[in-house]
Amino acid sequence: MLPGRPFAPTLVLGIGNVLMGDEGVGVEVVRRLAKLQLPPGLECLDGGTGSFTLLEPMQRAGRIILVDAALDDTPPGTVRRLEPRFSRDYPPSLTAHDIGLKDLLDAFHLLGATPEVVLLAITVRPPTEPQLGLSPPVAAAVPEVVRMVLGEVGRHGTL
Repeated sequence: MLPGRPFAPTLVLGIGNVLMGDEGVGVEVVRRLAKLQLPPGLECLDGGTGSFTLLEPMQRAGRIILVDAALDDTPPGTVRRLEPRFSRDYPPSLTAHDIGLKDLLDAFHLLGATPEVVLLAITVRPPTEPQLGLSPPVAAAVPEVVRMVLGEVGRHGTL
């Protein structure tokens, strides 16, 4: 918690490239959340493809909920809740932000940050070419992920 602040916010950070179809699912979740009446202390941020510019908002947060696409052996649209601490704990993702976000997580923890980090990973298939919009199975997972984010906040509060 920073001096002079009554509480540290919960940051929902949507990661992804919307120009690559399903890979932008994290951004789509944050956009949906931004349309809702959110509790005080819940901040949503479109993190794009991730970079060290996200380190500062992450350090201000008391809790971080990352929403990102993942490449794994489950069907597209499968949602998993993980608690990654370092890059090795992060599931395989797309190369557009694979190294940047993993390095960011390592730097975040190595700088002594101690907030809880939750990752909601949505399985996608690698895109074959640029495209806008989500595939039907990934789009169908978005409302579930929105509910999961709100459930995380309800379970722990925003303080």
